[in-house]
Amino acid sequence: MEGDLTQQDKRAIFLTVHDLGCNHISFENFVNQPCMSEIKDRSIFIHIDVPGHEDNADTLSDSFQFPSLQVLGEDLVAVLDTLHIRYVIGLGEGAGANVVARFGLAHPSRVLGLILINCTGSATSVKENFKSKFVNWKGKSTVSQSAMDYLIFHKFGHQLMNETNPDKELVINEFVKRLQGTINSKNLKQYVNAFLNRKDLMLKDYKQDILLVTGVLGSYANVVEKLHRDLNKHKATLLKIERAGDVLAEAPAKMAQSILLFCKGQGLLTSVTLPGIERQRTFSGSSSDGERPRRSLSRGMSMEDYDRPNIRRLSISVNENLPSPK
Repeated sequence: MEGDLTQQDKRAIFLTVHDLGCNHISFENFVNQPCMSEIKDRSIFIHIDVPGHEDNADTLSDSFQFPSLQVLGEDLVAVLDTLHIRYVIGLGEGAGANVVARFGLAHPSRVLGLILINCTGSATSVKENFKSKFVNWKGKSTVSQSAMDYLIFHKFGHQLMNETNPDKELVINEFVKRLQGTINSKNLKQYVNAFLNRKDLMLKDYKQDILLVTGVLGSYANVVEKLHRDLNKHKATLLKIERAGDVLAEAPAKMAQSILLFCKGQGLLTSVTLPGIERQRTFSGSSSDGERPRRSLSRGMSMEDYDRPNIRRLSISVNENLPSPK
């Protein structure tokens, strides 16, 4: 957990779930990027490791039944209940995005919105293409080359494999090092199998806002576009990031800006600005477009109070019929 939970009334709260071949460190690294500093200072991040995915984890016992993605998603509410958290913004990547989406479907009253990176909506789009990659994994204590190839493709996209950019090679090599070192390969195999055996996501009639994010160079760009076509366009937005496959590592500034704008749409983080995003003058007493002046911000309202989550405030514009913020 990053952030002070005793301040949750004044903070945006994010619940994160990681992708295959990773653990919470992938989101922890992203949150601690300089471009995320202002968001981090006014937020709380609850990072989830799926079973057996903490660094250097012991192998799960043979009697342990690894949960399906559906069960993982449904059970996330136990984290909120244990920590006495009312509602969160769900933030997931890859298989973790699928889990977060299922959490949102199972417990819509506990979610203010979903940010889903490389989320797959169908049950068969990956299994049919890649199940042959795992024939050499059975019974192995380390990740085989075919499984390694699959996980790299899943994470970075086949187009990135042909790139000669040394930074991309460094990121991929670090990913491979973690697969061969700190991530327990037997436990990882169970998460992969759960992902390959997932069922369709029924997000079409989901009532909360959804931000779908994918990298143009990623292996799931077309799958994410298909999911977006099936969703309510009044609730779902698609962001495609150019020249990126692993958007958290390769385009953190664009992700940070997108997260901020999404949160502002939920009435969260309204005092935060980032480079390239001009400070909004929603509460200015003057108007440059001929409209009547908007109500000014109360002198007694601190920036911390202005960041306080308010689920009635669905944009950074003020509805004149609503009572003043407390």
